[in-house]
Amino acid sequence: MSFKRFLGAVGILFAVLHFSCSKEKAGHSDAMDHASDEWSYAGETSPEHWAELEKNSDCLGKRQSPVNIIDLNVVEKAGDTAHNTLFYSPKTILTRVRNNGHTIQFDFDRGDSICSRDVHYDLVQIHFHTPSEHTVNGIRYPIEIHLVHQSKEKDRFMVLAIFGIEGRESETLERLESFLPLKEGEEKVINKALDLTTIFPNNKDYYSYSGSLTTPPCTENVDWIIFKEPSILSLEEVIRMRDNMPLRNFRNEQDLNDRVVSLYRNPHGFPRN
Repeated sequence: MSFKRFLGAVGILFAVLHFSCSKEKAGHSDAMDHASDEWSYAGETSPEHWAELEKNSDCLGKRQSPVNIIDLNVVEKAGDTAHNTLFYSPKTILTRVRNNGHTIQFDFDRGDSICSRDVHYDLVQIHFHTPSEHTVNGIRYPIEIHLVHQSKEKDRFMVLAIFGIEGRESETLERLESFLPLKEGEEKVINKALDLTTIFPNNKDYYSYSGSLTTPPCTENVDWIIFKEPSILSLEEVIRMRDNMPLRNFRNEQDLNDRVVSLYRNPHGFPRN
């Protein structure tokens, strides 16, 4: 059963804002690694027990992720007031894919990147949660894609989150899933170029807030960009990805506390170079 394309074409350059970032050559480094034998999504090692298992973690912190985004409470930023420039190329190298027991993770060589407030972040990996971790007005989507970017100094992350809804087949997801199935602990070396410029939804409006990693050690050093409009993918693609991961590999939403979720409008889309 198949339907409309995963996403509309987007420009290589994603520009939105007051601050101008020039693309830097940052050294590649591994982002947080989901792999660990100490925690899981079920039983005595489920998210409710992560703080006990990870004694020096931030899992009981006040700025945790994911959260439930309530549109009534978000602060809308008028005009093009965002502050990000996204550089995505058709030639970025997918180095390997692995099943780390918590998710399917695709690792990338340096190439695609984002610059925010003059801080440069390199894309290091993409992974998946089924169903979604973030919710919007209490609604949980069938899947959430996390594009994890790490700063050159390796002290902060920026994660772009894309919800998925069932509809038409996604060409991008089909390409990623062509490297599956993978058993737990198994990995494949790929070293092939992968075009991620079409992975974003047609409407580029997004939510933004400061939070944490959604897996131990739950470090509170993450700036989140969550696209408001979900992307389209087929039911078969959701099922195929889900069948390669633990059942319901998501953390429940955390208290927002004193944080504010902002909504950035991008009515003109992302221009090409």
